[in-house]
Amino acid sequence: MALELSKTYQPSSVEEQKYTEWEKNGYFHVKASDPREAFTIVIPPPNVTGVLHMGHALDNTLQDILIRYKRMDGYAALWIPGTDHAGIATQNVVEKELAKDGKSRHQLGREKFLERVWQWKEKSGSHIVKQLRRLGSSCDWARERFTMDAGLSKAVRTVFVSLFNEGLIYRSNYLISWCPRCQTALSDLEVEHHEIDGELTYFQYKTVDGEKISVATTRPETMLGDTAVAVHTKDPRFSPLVGKMIQHPFIGRTFPIIADETVKKEFGTGAVKVTPAHDPNDYAMAKRHQLIYLTILDESGKVDLPGTPYHGVDRFRARKKIVEDLKANGLFIKAEPHRHAVGHCQRCRTVIEPRISEQWFVKVDPLAGPAIEAVRVGKTKFVPENWAQTYLTWMENIRDWCISRQLWWGHRIPVWYCKDCGGKTASIEDATECSTCHSKQIQQDPDVLDTWFSSALWPFSTLGWPEKTEDLKKFYPTSVLVTGFDIIFFWVARMMMMGLKFMKDVPFEMVHIHALIRDEKGQKMSKSKGNIVDPLDIMDKYGTDAFRFALAALSVQGRDILLSEKRIEGCRNFITKLWNASRFVISTLGGKTPIPAQPTTFPDRWIRSRLNQVIEEVRNAIDAMKFSEAAQVIYQFAWHEFCDWYLEMIKPHFFEDASKKERESSETTMVWVVENILRLLHPICPFVTEELWQSLPIVKPSKTIMLAPYPKDDGIRSDQDLAHFSLLQEMITTLRNIRTEHRIPPSKKIKAQFFVTKEKSGHWLYVTQNYSTYIEKLAGLENLAINPTHRTKVAALGLCSELEIVVPLEGLIDIAAEKERLSKEREQAQKDRLFLETRLADSSYRSKAPQELIHKDEEKLKGIELQLQKLDRSLALLES
Repeated sequence: MALELSKTYQPSSVEEQKYTEWEKNGYFHVKASDPREAFTIVIPPPNVTGVLHMGHALDNTLQDILIRYKRMDGYAALWIPGTDHAGIATQNVVEKELAKDGKSRHQLGREKFLERVWQWKEKSGSHIVKQLRRLGSSCDWARERFTMDAGLSKAVRTVFVSLFNEGLIYRSNYLISWCPRCQTALSDLEVEHHEIDGELTYFQYKTVDGEKISVATTRPETMLGDTAVAVHTKDPRFSPLVGKMIQHPFIGRTFPIIADETVKKEFGTGAVKVTPAHDPNDYAMAKRHQLIYLTILDESGKVDLPGTPYHGVDRFRARKKIVEDLKANGLFIKAEPHRHAVGHCQRCRTVIEPRISEQWFVKVDPLAGPAIEAVRVGKTKFVPENWAQTYLTWMENIRDWCISRQLWWGHRIPVWYCKDCGGKTASIEDATECSTCHSKQIQQDPDVLDTWFSSALWPFSTLGWPEKTEDLKKFYPTSVLVTGFDIIFFWVARMMMMGLKFMKDVPFEMVHIHALIRDEKGQKMSKSKGNIVDPLDIMDKYGTDAFRFALAALSVQGRDILLSEKRIEGCRNFITKLWNASRFVISTLGGKTPIPAQPTTFPDRWIRSRLNQVIEEVRNAIDAMKFSEAAQVIYQFAWHEFCDWYLEMIKPHFFEDASKKERESSETTMVWVVENILRLLHPICPFVTEELWQSLPIVKPSKTIMLAPYPKDDGIRSDQDLAHFSLLQEMITTLRNIRTEHRIPPSKKIKAQFFVTKEKSGHWLYVTQNYSTYIEKLAGLENLAINPTHRTKVAALGLCSELEIVVPLEGLIDIAAEKERLSKEREQAQKDRLFLETRLADSSYRSKAPQELIHKDEEKLKGIELQLQKLDRSLALLES
């Protein structure tokens, strides 16, 4: 029984109710025992601290399109949702909350602080999950995971212990990137380099025998940790000084002048200060020359040199004080502006400090090799393809991964240190004694693992690994990963390494890298620019379906998305058009279910043929991850072909004088086509399609559209009808253009003469003779004469391929004014032709201009020539 539709579609009255119904009925859930072929997606887990932003909206809309499409297409489609504990971000949030009460985590202690974090997580951590539901994400919420739940925590420990026992995880002193604000080590990928306006400070060092050597630095404070000055091995300016000892002016120690071929002779003075404990290049140089490493800054970025006037001074204040002291000692030379890149913490934007620290590392070379090979041989493919090379380039130059973080929130490193023998015990379960000497005097490492360590296991840990679950057997490897380019290295590469290591197979068969969403001017969205668009506001204003359709339609592979409200408004208009068309179909049927009938009329045969073409085009587009193409094909077919052409053509079939056969053919066809449109569109626009589908007076194959089969080509296709409609459309469009050009109101009926001979084209003659009623109705004709013996002289002329169309103008327009208008148009066209002919004849232009521009000019010239021919004939008709 059809449901009555309201006059207008109100998303707010449909979306929440539909989603609740879907989830309650378990439509998103799939069992491991399902015999159908699996199609699996794991959600890129949003941070538990997060709120839905445009990147999330795009990412999850594209995933939902795929999962709904495959679910309808007969797959056991599983979309696994979950959230990430987001170590640094979450700890920062809770610490800020504590600071409001004048407390710190150290005052609470580790245990009490972690209790507070878990409380915060339970209260606020599900916020983004609710927003994903608002977007229509059809995740299997019964399988929702969290990176610190019991199962995933066991997986993390299992992987750590396995790699540790193989010697692929080790602990070592190493120069790492340190955030003084978060007070933790950062991996290279967690450091963002931004250009800043700084200063290059020049000053002198003196050797113990009084000779001088000048150096330049952007960080004068680090001279407190200098253990050498280096010059190029072949720089004659400094050769006599190599080997001499420098007397530090403030610390009272000496260090050598060394020669190294990596020194850039052209930078600064040609001599560089060497601070091995606070610069990666200096660290490498110190290794080559066996220099000492002096750490001069503590965890918070303050100078740590007891007994000196700099002890306890913040690094940036120390920088100013060092410059003042250099001036006071006559060692300062100059300071000049210098723009350079400086590393910042990705989370809090604090300037990072290179710092020597004892950290845990993963030896990645043995893991990277199989992950490189898997992409090279195509076991995992990237879409678009160019991202594969980006992945390979990075993987081929990968460095060992620093996985320890000096935080409290996260997976604590499962290693215990023995106070008696100094041994290390790595254990999946909490250790109670030393594995070497069995002493009970053991203490767990205080650090936690990098958040990305647990995320790297996501494709198999979410399916129950390390247990051998039915889910794991059924749904691994996953089918597609949809994500942004910015986490190819953070996440994609690490999942590849861990999946191949522990599952002996790639974690996903395809990686779709989507574009970046920018504002309508092409600028990146940011708070500082004030151009951030809130997805929730957009959905409230235009509806979720319109928002999702806009994201899909704009998601062209390899091109950034320029989002504007005007585009979203246009998509809402499309939803409205579909709603109105469905209401027309339902009201025309009057609540009855159409009798199954083969399409017999020309419009019915054409639209069924065209529908099958569209089904094939949409399927191919989604299979190729060309979401924009799929959306555009549906839009064009539903709005222009179905609504603007087909429905207008069949309206006479429902008049009283129409035959029963015509009516039944069109009743069956129109409801069949609109129902197929709804199923084609459902993965992109789930809410409105469900509402309309439930309203159709048809026998439904399932309780919900999302479980109805995705449309397939049913074999009804007539190439002749498709070709004939194309000709018909061209004729009617030509007549409509004549109306527009000559400003003839749509309400005025016109006459037309068609001149075509069978010898020239049988198809044109066949269409004009057999389908003239459609031409007359859609072009607003009161009379159509085919090959009349008398040609009207005062007329407008239209040309379409093998057909000449003449429209009498007497009584319709002011002939004199029309002649004047056409003459002016002809004069301008002649000027345009002369300009293009002159430019194209210029050999200099042809040799310098891009071929694309030359080709464009040539095509313009051809168009102007045709325009002039038409204008000449039109004027000749009016003159006669």
